[in-house]
Amino acid sequence: MDFDLSEEHRLIQQTARRVAREVIEPRAAEVDETAEYPEDYYQAFKEADLLGITLPTEVGGTDAGTLALAIAVEEVAKFDCSAGLMLLLSSLSTHTVKFFGTDDQRQDYIGPVARGEKKAAFCLTEPDAGSDVANLQTRAVRDGDEYVITGQKCYISGGPNADQVTVFAKTDPADPRSLNAFIVDTAMPGFEVTSIDRKLGVRGVPTGVLTFDEVRVPAANIVGGTEGLGMRAPLATLNSLRPVVGARGVGLAQGAANYALEFAKERRAFGGPLTDLQAIQMKFAEMAIDIEAARMLVYQGSWMVDQGRYGPEHGHMLSVAKAFATEAANRVASEALQVLGGQGYMMDHPLERHYRDARQLMIVEGTSEIQRLVISRALMSGNLAYA
Repeated sequence: MDFDLSEEHRLIQQTARRVAREVIEPRAAEVDETAEYPEDYYQAFKEADLLGITLPTEVGGTDAGTLALAIAVEEVAKFDCSAGLMLLLSSLSTHTVKFFGTDDQRQDYIGPVARGEKKAAFCLTEPDAGSDVANLQTRAVRDGDEYVITGQKCYISGGPNADQVTVFAKTDPADPRSLNAFIVDTAMPGFEVTSIDRKLGVRGVPTGVLTFDEVRVPAANIVGGTEGLGMRAPLATLNSLRPVVGARGVGLAQGAANYALEFAKERRAFGGPLTDLQAIQMKFAEMAIDIEAARMLVYQGSWMVDQGRYGPEHGHMLSVAKAFATEAANRVASEALQVLGGQGYMMDHPLERHYRDARQLMIVEGTSEIQRLVISRALMSGNLAYA
């Protein structure tokens, strides 16, 4: 069992770290305050070949794998969790087509995203369904050589500025097994960004409500070329990237802990620096434990995905990685802010932003409660056992 990063992984880490230092760190506070999409982040990722890390080389990606993506996300999320989400979205928005699409669909849909020519989004969540994927109400009705899509999707990360989306809809509203994925160009008539959300954190990447009002797409735009995907498509897509959501947490936690530690070394109280106080030392020790444990689970989960182990029988370990790492990020962000006391609560320091951003991670791509359901079911079925 080798825990050392490969040369390729180290190179990606160094590249992402450079972009984080040169582009993201100087702009993170402004991006949060203005809630404007940071196009300069995106262009920097494009120039550094970081947008297609998990995507096939034949369509313009680098196919470096999920672990490589997690490493890159970890680096940029140290300064801005929105930046980590931007990298994640390049895979989240395309993995359904990567796994289940036709060769032409991969070329036409994934290629522009991998090359940084188009932005895309993954449209699953609905106002009346939330985490209950089987209860989705968006429908797609076959009409000759087209499908007519009607419905709404909400909380869609990157949706308001996407050029194309993968949207999930039922061809038979009464049958959960009729769920399919469709590729939709957002310039098509009937597509509308109905509203943009006002968010607590991760304000650099907009989320919003997307409305599909009888949007007509060619029948060739159904992912895979024919009906019959069912639940396996969204579940495989989400499973494959749950560790990378955790990587956003690992990076955020490191950024928060690093900032608090440097502050504590300089801040004097009771006759010496804060780091002389045992109570403060214990906080940093707990932060380190959380960060190291979270990183190991995230890297293990990412490695599993790269080995093709992201099916239902493996989902519980990906859920463990996502749940622990995102909850660890919340603990670390809270304790780091506490170290700074009143100053940590002020916008003069990044910790209040880290604190707000961390809270999103326990909700997106399956809440902590959903992850625990997956884990507990694995235990009850014996798929996860300690005998």
